[in-house]
Amino acid sequence: MEDHDMVAEALQLALDRADGITVVGRASSRAQAVADAREHEPDVVVLDRRLADGDALGVIAELGEGGARVLVLTGDATPSIAVQVAKAGGAGLLLKSSRLGVLESAVRDVAAGGVVFDPELLPEMFDRLTGRRPRGAELTARERETLDLLAEGATTEEIGARLGVSRNTTRNHVQRVLEKLGARSKLEAVAVARREGLLG
Repeated sequence: MEDHDMVAEALQLALDRADGITVVGRASSRAQAVADAREHEPDVVVLDRRLADGDALGVIAELGEGGARVLVLTGDATPSIAVQVAKAGGAGLLLKSSRLGVLESAVRDVAAGGVVFDPELLPEMFDRLTGRRPRGAELTARERETLDLLAEGATTEEIGARLGVSRNTTRNHVQRVLEKLGARSKLEAVAVARREGLLG
């Protein structure tokens, strides 16, 4: 169910050509999607998050009433959206920019009872679903400044100069940032921070 009919038609043709996959319907609105799912009882519904009559996440539960598993397509896959999909009963979330082969595999995985979420979304998604605070939540304001400067590629000396603190104090800030992010190096700390959404 895609809001842009040309894209929806292309997806339908591609999935129809895939071995073992048959497209039984196509809808452009939430109401039509629910009606089609009740009529055709598909195994999997590939659902665009944005449909003509609004955000489609609100109909995931209805689409699943007949046993369909819902795979959501979106242009902006974030941990927050992934959590909304999971809480609504969705079985996966894919970016619209994903290759057709990835979509085909995801449809098969979801039909077989699996779930398909981008691995990069899983750590924060898990934290939000379980109520755990994400890594980095305990960083102090000064440690966040240190992290931002590390992301800019600043050396320990440059960080100290920018923050107006001694070399030893700077080293302590950097060490605490690494410990709180579970990183073994400055580069790994920056990589973890980007993955966790801690950098602007």
